[in-house]
Amino acid sequence: MNKQNTKPENFGQFRNRWHEIIFEAETFEGRLFDIVLLVAIIINIIILMFESIPGQSVQMKSIYYTLDWGFTVFFTVEYLMRLYTVYKPLRYATSFFGIIDFLSIIPTYLSLIFPGIHALMAIRILRLLRLFRIFKLYQFTKQGQIMKKGLVESFPKILIFLLFVSLIVFVLGSAMFVIENGTNPEFDSIPRSIYWAIITVTTVGYGDISPVTPLGQFLASISMLIGYAILVVPTGIVTSSMLKVSKNEMNTIMCKECGLEGHDDKAHYCRGCGTKL
Repeated sequence: MNKQNTKPENFGQFRNRWHEIIFEAETFEGRLFDIVLLVAIIINIIILMFESIPGQSVQMKSIYYTLDWGFTVFFTVEYLMRLYTVYKPLRYATSFFGIIDFLSIIPTYLSLIFPGIHALMAIRILRLLRLFRIFKLYQFTKQGQIMKKGLVESFPKILIFLLFVSLIVFVLGSAMFVIENGTNPEFDSIPRSIYWAIITVTTVGYGDISPVTPLGQFLASISMLIGYAILVVPTGIVTSSMLKVSKNEMNTIMCKECGLEGHDDKAHYCRGCGTKL
């Protein structure tokens, strides 16, 4: 049996019950917990955005301060409960969301210890890390899990595609430099010409740089057509990967015996240790 996924022997009934509620969205209590957490994250992010609006009254700032502390306490309890109920607390604490959760609640406590610390740029940046909680929303639905797995599976293909696009913009930028340099002062270097190629191929088109020669304008037209063709490719790659993942849909039920996750949706027994799910 894999020791990494083995449930601790001292994992009592209370911790096991809360582990199911917090980490397993397939149960009614788990879904309810996710909904409450989802609402709290959304409200907290909305408050954070409104809090940044300048020129607000002292009364509104006081309301924001009170709500900030309320959500900080809520997310602190959630963070501590996750550490208490997870099989491997250190692994969770050092994971992406574990670190984000910790860093996002620290600024409020620091402001209590050091009054006026909100004005420091470093603390304000840490407070903005609360926005990363929005990335936890994908965990609340199977569609979110499928999207995550689809993106991970398609990453190597997308990386190769981006390398190919980089080669295209380098060639287009270099060609435009050769065509326009000497006639058009805007194309005074290859890096600046590559910048033009990037904003043209990605169909952004700021218009701050534009060719003036007939040959340059022809190359610009070709670049625009290439850009429209390129936009379709990553969408197709990700969609294909998501369809592939959805055909072998997994659930979030964790084996109580060995802690293994990611079973087939219709599985009745753990694929790792054989325990009934």
